[in-house]
Amino acid sequence: MKYFNINRRICGAVLAVIVACTGCKKSFLDVNDDPNRATDENMTAELIFPQAASATGARLASGNLQFIQNWMGYMSASGDFAIQQDETSYNIDFSFGNTLWVNNYNVLFDLYLTKQKAMAVGDSVLAGASVMLSARLFQDLVDIYGNLPFSQAFQTAIYTQPAYDKAQDVYTALQANLDTAITYMKAKQRTTFKSIDIVNGANQTLWIKFANTLKLRLLIRQSQMPGFNPAAEIAKIQSNGGVLHAGENIDVNPGYVNETNKQSPFYATYGKTPTGAEASTSTRANEFIVDLLAATGDARIERFFNHPGAGGAITGTTYGLAAGNPDGAHSSTMGPGLAGSASQNQWIFPAFESMFLEAEAIARGWLPGDAQTAYEAAVTESFVWLGVPDATLEAQDYLSNADIAIWANAGPTVLEQAQFITFQKYIALCGIDPVESWSDLRRLDMIPDKGYISHNTTRTSIPVRLLYPQSEYTTNGANVRAQSVADQFTSKIFWQP
Repeated sequence: MKYFNINRRICGAVLAVIVACTGCKKSFLDVNDDPNRATDENMTAELIFPQAASATGARLASGNLQFIQNWMGYMSASGDFAIQQDETSYNIDFSFGNTLWVNNYNVLFDLYLTKQKAMAVGDSVLAGASVMLSARLFQDLVDIYGNLPFSQAFQTAIYTQPAYDKAQDVYTALQANLDTAITYMKAKQRTTFKSIDIVNGANQTLWIKFANTLKLRLLIRQSQMPGFNPAAEIAKIQSNGGVLHAGENIDVNPGYVNETNKQSPFYATYGKTPTGAEASTSTRANEFIVDLLAATGDARIERFFNHPGAGGAITGTTYGLAAGNPDGAHSSTMGPGLAGSASQNQWIFPAFESMFLEAEAIARGWLPGDAQTAYEAAVTESFVWLGVPDATLEAQDYLSNADIAIWANAGPTVLEQAQFITFQKYIALCGIDPVESWSDLRRLDMIPDKGYISHNTTRTSIPVRLLYPQSEYTTNGANVRAQSVADQFTSKIFWQP
């Protein structure tokens, strides 16, 4: 496994800061060291963190996750392009997830380096923030691939080929790391933290609630494992202030503008280019989610997707269908609630997603409260987050009149209520967090209508994981081959029933 030098993608703004901070340290005639060159010595934690935080958000908005958006019935290719056979048939190979793996580990390396450098100068608050963002990405990687390099990752001077940790052990380590990060975050922040914290604006309480939410997310994922007992970790979450609630969104914005390579990541991927052209001419709404939203009178449809052409009806394409999709000009692109502007904040963890996790935890008896109240608050927050006009009233109408949203239809058992809540979470996460939806599907099979499944006539079934990437077989062969992954259909992640 190869990890990467930090010089590979330092932006011009960071380099300018380096020049300003280092150019006066040596005499004008001392040319043994180039003061304009980014090196390990002059790249401080405070310089690395903003780039790493922005890159964390960019991972969640990346086209690397397009296949999961498609598999979950959120997005689909327009009829202007040939369908992708491996993706739409689910017959993926070792190269399929290679870019996703490499790009995520690149960001995780930057966060690791930030943490190491911050701790070296006693900045535990900045270290804690880096650990929390790392936990967000590491859980996603475990949920996609299973076992992976963790404890030996990034220590290239010692481990040129890092061993794989068991997925369940990584989960346990992430819980412990988040506990440590919370302790770090309670320390006194440096005066510079506010200027570099482009995520939470130096709000340490919000950072801690984010960590608590990540801890709950790890627990919820394991909820269907026989004998699983979350009590000890739940007690920690409660004692440290609980999880994110309405309006407490975790997002990042270093100052996105409508210029090349400076746009907000999701908008850059699925919105418009700086010249006003479509950023992704092949990506359209999936007819499955469009039909579901339309059938239930869900006002969020106008925020998830745009009207095509000159005000035509919001229209999706049929995923995996070789012929018969509407052409690109007559199918819908991503709407203003998702791709609203080049300067919009990039989400890392929306408040409503946390609130759905809390609602399920209450339904399971893990947390005190009323499950219906928590669930309805989560749905309402989804409407608010998307910017639906008269969001609260529209949400109340939906919760009162759409059969799939009326709590009385949730069922009496814990499993039925968990499936009911996560189905609504699935709808709310359209285009936003497909890994969470895929994980819920593998955990609870909560989508009653299977119309999201590909229409490719050679399809098998939706994979339960990705295969390890080809780059691992090339650079870390012995360790990756030791994982004994049979295929993408039967080699389940440890928490899957």
